[in-house]
Amino acid sequence: MNKIAGLALVTIALTACKKENTTITRIDPTTGDTIKIEVKAEDSAKVAQEMEAKAAIKDSAGIYTQTLKLEQGKTYPFTTRQKDQSTTTLPDGSKQSVTRENTDEITFTVNSFDNNAYDVTINFISKKTTQSAEGQSQTVDTKAAAPKEEGLKNRWTIDKAMTGNTLKMKIDQSGKILSITGFEPIYTKFSNTVNGLTKEPQERKMLLEQLKASFNEEILRDQFSKNIFIMPTKGVKIGEKWTVSENASPDGKVKISSHFTLKSVKDGVAEITVTGGIPKQNQKETQGGITQTLGSELVQNGTYRFDVNTGWIISQDIKVTTEQSQTFSDGKNSETMKSITNSNVLVNSK
Repeated sequence: MNKIAGLALVTIALTACKKENTTITRIDPTTGDTIKIEVKAEDSAKVAQEMEAKAAIKDSAGIYTQTLKLEQGKTYPFTTRQKDQSTTTLPDGSKQSVTRENTDEITFTVNSFDNNAYDVTINFISKKTTQSAEGQSQTVDTKAAAPKEEGLKNRWTIDKAMTGNTLKMKIDQSGKILSITGFEPIYTKFSNTVNGLTKEPQERKMLLEQLKASFNEEILRDQFSKNIFIMPTKGVKIGEKWTVSENASPDGKVKISSHFTLKSVKDGVAEITVTGGIPKQNQKETQGGITQTLGSELVQNGTYRFDVNTGWIISQDIKVTTEQSQTFSDGKNSETMKSITNSNVLVNSK
């Protein structure tokens, strides 16, 4: 494989006649659209070399490394969407199904680049939640008017407080998030919102604590880090696999493993696949002659796509299946309840 083909930064369609134009294909990370650039055939090698030199994901002796090469003044999308479809089978065999969909629209605006780090404004634009069960559907959307039903209206009011906000982030070219700041004005907004929802001090305290627990530097670092940057710093070859393990339980006894593989680098896109999950777990506990058995298992698989030129995530599509069971037995009779949840976790999916 020659150098240009090995780098797979562009797709060059050469014609038999050198005087014909060559088409170079790339992806615009700010829109996800495919861009086709026409250049003279005799200039194609030079253009490819220039793109190679500027690329964020590049090949060196068959090993690909990733950096961030973002453009000052540009805004990059990070819209997350999760669809969950849960079916619970009760001991009598009857089934209950619930479908939920949560969408968070977020963007990152690059303000400046200094000392190998980007100064970025995180914009929290909107939230939308839809839940359907037993033929009924409810939607809370911060881009729409407040629902009339009081419970949904309160949820909308809280979601409104969580949007229209900005934070400052420092992130270096290696993808390491150095800091996320600017929470205090948002927490003040949370407090004012909670005070308007209830006069009960304990309820106010509980709601405010819940909001802060779901929106703080640690939570956002974790969320963004898992999606903005995936390739290991040492680099990987096409087809090479690497594994990341995280604690799935507070005591660290249960872990979730993600097995990543660099599938391809072509047409301006680096594609990474993921498999893994949590192996089947069983826990038993006996009390008062009744044995309770808890079982669980998680399986994931999907794809990440990154822009070769900037290193930014173009899209993510991960499917996760979670199975849980709970059985009570007195040695003679037993009752079991099972739950299966199929989730689709998406980033920048149109």
